[in-house]
Amino acid sequence: MTNSSDDGSRSGDLAPDGQSDGDGGTPSQSLAYRMFEASPIALVVIDAGGEVAYANERATETLDCPRARLLGRTYHASDWEIYHEGGTVTVDDHPVTHVFESGRPEFGYEQRLELPDGSERWLTNNAAPILNDHGEVEFVVVAFQDVTALKRREERLSSDHMQRVEFRASQSAVPPSLRIEAGEHRLEVESVVSLPDGATIQYMGTRDLSAGDFVTAVEEVPHYVNVRLLSTIDGYSRIEARAESATVAEVFQSLGGQPRAIVIAHDQVRFLGELPGDVDPRLAAEGIARFHSEVELVSEELVYSPHLLYDIVEDALTDRQLATLNAAYFSGYFDSPRTSSGDELAERFGVTRQTFNQHLRIAQQTVFQHLFEKSATDEAD
Repeated sequence: MTNSSDDGSRSGDLAPDGQSDGDGGTPSQSLAYRMFEASPIALVVIDAGGEVAYANERATETLDCPRARLLGRTYHASDWEIYHEGGTVTVDDHPVTHVFESGRPEFGYEQRLELPDGSERWLTNNAAPILNDHGEVEFVVVAFQDVTALKRREERLSSDHMQRVEFRASQSAVPPSLRIEAGEHRLEVESVVSLPDGATIQYMGTRDLSAGDFVTAVEEVPHYVNVRLLSTIDGYSRIEARAESATVAEVFQSLGGQPRAIVIAHDQVRFLGELPGDVDPRLAAEGIARFHSEVELVSEELVYSPHLLYDIVEDALTDRQLATLNAAYFSGYFDSPRTSSGDELAERFGVTRQTFNQHLRIAQQTVFQHLFEKSATDEAD
């Protein structure tokens, strides 16, 4: 195997040489290489030995693998667990193997890839052969895109059932100010909004604590910073808190569900939420166990929960637009008087007030369009 070069290749075939092909219409090798590297689609080239000979920057980002580690790996490396809907993808039934054997391209196949760090990606792939002068397959070029988010949305749209689940853990990790001798404190988890920097803004409310005690209790949780009281109306207090590290609430969202409440009793803490009907609750238990070592599932109930309009709007909005609309609603931006200003929310997202307003305006327009125009058209049909 030849050594990797600084430009991400292991041989000179794609490396820039500054030479033109001389016909005025075919790009030089230098331009072809720059096009390969700049492609918004992830691209890798597999050599006849089954190893990754070239990979562009987009491929390293999609696979979360530095180029130095990616080059030289085989497309069927044992520490990459690859699945399709029929089960595990073996070397013999891998599309790249088929292309090497048949010399014909394979398009539009989906695979689920489990990476060494335990994360998973859904990829849609296209593979095509590069032939040598004798008509033999010398390389296979694979173009792929990360469709994990689309796959999860598709799964939510295709499932009209949700599981209401409840998990129980020891009270040992509960902040001292929330520990009680009798009764229960119920904290509603209203929304969890992801921010561009990887943090989240979480909106919570309760009737079981005074506003001051509620703020103090949340401030004691190591995950949260910048806790502020938004409102207290008819005994119900609502707060906003920034979480700079992962929380239990995010476990439900990572599985396509929603957190609903945290109930604290004198000897236990319970986490209530919803999960898609086809998700194994044990996955949520494993996630919660990262925060509470001993956790058990105490109840689960399958309920009909279409959320049709929400799913349609969620699919129509970008992640940033949905997050902006979500934060504006739960922070009290639409309340009269407002409990959060546009400047405050723009600061949360790290954008200008103008950019925040633009995201919010487009999101509102999309919601109204689906409510008043799309639904009316569908009804007429």
